[in-house]
Order: sequence, then structure tokens, then C-alpha cells
Amino acid sequence: MQAPDFWWRRERGLLAKLLAPLGALVGGATLARLRQPGTEVGLPVICVGNPTVGGAGKTPTVIEIARRLTLRGHKPAVLTRGYGGRLKGPVRVDPLLHGADEVGDEPLLLARSAPTFVARDRLAGAQAAAQAGADVLIMDDGFQSPALAKSLSILVVDAGVGVGNGLCLPAGPLRAPLAPQLERAQALLVIGEGAPGERAAREGYAAGVVVLRGRLAPEAQAVARLLGKRVLAYAGIGRPAKFFESLRTLGVLPVVTRAFPDHHVYTAAEVEELRAQAEAMDLLLVTTEKDAMRLAGSDIGQHLIAASDVLPVRMALEPQSAKALERMLGGLGS
Repeated sequence: MQAPDFWWRRERGLLAKLLAPLGALVGGATLARLRQPGTEVGLPVICVGNPTVGGAGKTPTVIEIARRLTLRGHKPAVLTRGYGGRLKGPVRVDPLLHGADEVGDEPLLLARSAPTFVARDRLAGAQAAAQAGADVLIMDDGFQSPALAKSLSILVVDAGVGVGNGLCLPAGPLRAPLAPQLERAQALLVIGEGAPGERAAREGYAAGVVVLRGRLAPEAQAVARLLGKRVLAYAGIGRPAKFFESLRTLGVLPVVTRAFPDHHVYTAAEVEELRAQAEAMDLLLVTTEKDAMRLAGSDIGQHLIAASDVLPVRMALEPQSAKALERMLGGLGS
């Protein structure tokens, strides 16, 4: 499902206003869950969550935190529900054995950086990770879930859209009102640039949380391959427009862009259409790592990804934000 455009407009239109009472009920129910005490698992638990629905950059944030913890001598493990996969778990993700249809696309990326466990039951997943030797757990999403007690919660916001119209589902993108969510977090990470992100940052400062800033930095070798090329860019992520704009900023010319819903499973017809259009227009196909993970796991998708270039990204924190994050990680203990 693609998020409706009116969610991301600061000005609240008629539909947003009509749905606002329902959004207040949904937000209230989520807040009630958020206030419930979580279960202690005997290990530090870092939660990387979203105040809104949709992608904001959680996956590269989790990967960066796992990298920093490993450098500190920790043995981190990632916990995820494996959205888009059919396995309920708990199961440790093995990219050589599992496909996106089994565990989801994001866990396959996460498993490259740290042991990653898919579990619909987060407590069972935490126990499995602890038994496997983890000494700190990183939750990919789950901020609004009371399943586990959190030691450190970081909310991630895409600066290009912020928290949209500031309303709760289905009137807007928020899972619960922003202020009470910030009260239960220790940090707000604003990724990229944009006025919506600055407004969210001001709310973070007002709430007394640490406001971190970062950007998604493309891999230099991939950029060199794509620089100056005419491409057909396609993506099934939380906000495909961000991917397309990143290409333009890098000096890549997306002559054609195709946006699909987050975690989209490509059909044979879509695969053939993308390949045929790129060939007819003499364009290079390019997509995201998440899309590549999904496509590589199917016979149909393998043909498309073999013909596509992939643009990996990593989280690049601003120097002061990197120092602040290090201080928070250092305070977790062993």
C-alpha cells in the first residue's frame, strides 16, 4: 500500500479533517500500548523506531548502530518481525539459505552486519538471540510495542516529509501523537534535509530528547558507475521519490521513474515491462538494495536484477551526532 499524498501535506484538507476523530482513537489506543511496561530480558535493548508509518531510514540506522557496537567489542543481534516474509520464527536469518519471501527483504540486509533474528513474538526472538551469545539487542521497529523493556529508544524521521500533517492513522502518518512518543524516547534522528524535518527537530528539542542528524550516503563505487548515465529508476520502498531525487543530486539522470509500494513483490508482467522499456529507450536500470534483495529471491526477479545496477546507501551521521550516539551507546554498560 502506498501512503496517500494528503498525509504528507502540512495543511490539513477535508479528508484529513474528516478522518481526524478516528485517528484520535487509533492514536489513543497506540499510546495505551506504549505506556505498558515491557519485559526485561537481562540485556540492553536498543529500539530504532518510527513515530510514523512508512520508511524513514531505520534499516541503515540499525546497521550503523550494529557497526559501532561491534567496534566497541559488543556482540549485537538484531530483532525484526520480518515484514513481507512468511516465517514466524524465531529463526536466525541466513542469506545463503533464506529468501525475502521467507524472512523479508530488510532482514537479509541486516544479517550482513550482525546476527539477525526474525520473530513475530519479540520476547521469543530476544531469548533466541541471547542464547546465541548476543550481549546487546537492537530492535528494528517495535517502539510502540510493549513486548520488551527498552534501554535506549531512537525515533527516526525522514526530513523530507517529517511527520506529515501531524495526525494519526488513518488521517495522517503518525502511529500516535508525536509529543507523547518523544516523551518515551531518548533521541530523535532526522535524516536528510527539509523544512518538515526541522519542524520535527524543534519538537524533539522541546521534549528534551537528543536530536541527531544524518544522511544516507550512497556507495562511492556505485555512484562512479552511474555518474552521468541515463537511467530507468524503479523502487518499492517507503518513499521512492527520495531515491529518485538522490539519483538526480548525484548527477544521474532518471529519464523514467517507476514507484511501487513498500516491500512490493514484482510480478512477471512488471519485470518484463521494466526490462522492455529500458531496452527500448536505451536506459540503464537502477534500483535499491531492498528491491535487489526481493528480486534476487525469485526466478522472475533474478532476470531483472541481473540487468540492473544497485545503489547501496549507508548512514552517515554528522560529527556532533556521532559523538552523541557514542555517548549513549557507552552508557548502556556491558
